Amino acid sequence: MVKMTDLHRQYLDIAEPLHSSVRKILEGSAFVRGEEIASLEKELARLLNVKHCITCANGTDALTLALMAVGIGHGDEVIVPTFSFAATAEAVALVGAVPVFADVDPETFGINYRSVERLLSHRTKAIIPVHLFGLPCDMTALMEIARTADLKIIEDNAQSLGATCHICGDNRRHAGTVGHIGCTSFFPTKPLGAFGDGGALFTDDDNLAARIRALANHGQTVRYTHRMIGMNSRLDTLQAAVLSAKLPHLKDWNEARRNAALYYTRQLADIEGIRLPSEPDYATHIYHQYTIKVSPELRDPLREALDRQGISSMIYYPLPLHRQPAYSGLCLTDSDLSVAEQLSASVISLPIHSHISRDEQDSVIAAVKSFFSNINKTSTNE
Repeated sequence: MVKMTDLHRQYLDIAEPLHSSVRKILEGSAFVRGEEIASLEKELARLLNVKHCITCANGTDALTLALMAVGIGHGDEVIVPTFSFAATAEAVALVGAVPVFADVDPETFGINYRSVERLLSHRTKAIIPVHLFGLPCDMTALMEIARTADLKIIEDNAQSLGATCHICGDNRRHAGTVGHIGCTSFFPTKPLGAFGDGGALFTDDDNLAARIRALANHGQTVRYTHRMIGMNSRLDTLQAAVLSAKLPHLKDWNEARRNAALYYTRQLADIEGIRLPSEPDYATHIYHQYTIKVSPELRDPLREALDRQGISSMIYYPLPLHRQPAYSGLCLTDSDLSVAEQLSASVISLPIHSHISRDEQDSVIAAVKSFFSNINKTSTNE
């Protein structure tokens, strides 16, 4: 069986230091707000070269806290990509604002800045670009739109922690540290994953950082004095220990996925009927997913062929957000969302993770080649 990801192999890399850390926490019994939390936040901030890291309970909470921190509320409009996981728009709706769905780029899958420009109104207060599948968006264009229109940028970096992008020429920044606030998820399958849920926010703004910390702690800056309506969202100490054990490996694990992606690309490049992932000059792709495009009529047959040979695959995302029942009558949309519609019908992700073996990749490659060889023979005979 070739899995989409293999968390057990990651665990083997960190087992010894993790067991020591967990034992220390169990003996000390500081399960909430233990010293490991502050240490993790410090190390994450250092890694990403950002002033503040605030951990929280999960990635959706991170987005919600970010929106609350910049003052987004009832009636405000927030532009988000329609080709994304639901949490991006869900957080907007949870704070009473209106998700406004933009189209995406057909090659990078990032939010299309031309679509964003069409959607701007006097109610627009923020944009949430999603660094999808490990590839950062074109942040230079988005930051210029935000500067001109006086908007906040909240980056959804759940899938691209450790990826980098160029801003305004040669200025290289980590994804999630370019806008006003960056958000990430520590869901187990993410580039840096916990053994459960977790999330974090990143910012260089001292005032925003202080506000986020208070909001995540029931609106308190002093115990039992609630300056604002907040929420209870915190990372537990045991999960901090897991993340701290994994953090020193993040760069190598990201590089391993990049190498695996390069091998896929070299081996699949000549197959007629496949569009492979792209990596623009402005960004470094960490390939959280290796997502290809095929003809819509071939996607399900390809997935079935892979499954018959014990090879996992995934479809992210089969229904764009503007077509989800939850947002019917709630959202606004661009007049043209054709790229997102096409992607939802044509993308399929092949197995890739930090510990995938060359033999496993060769099995995937052989299965894909066999499928398209048979399809092309059939087409020729007809």
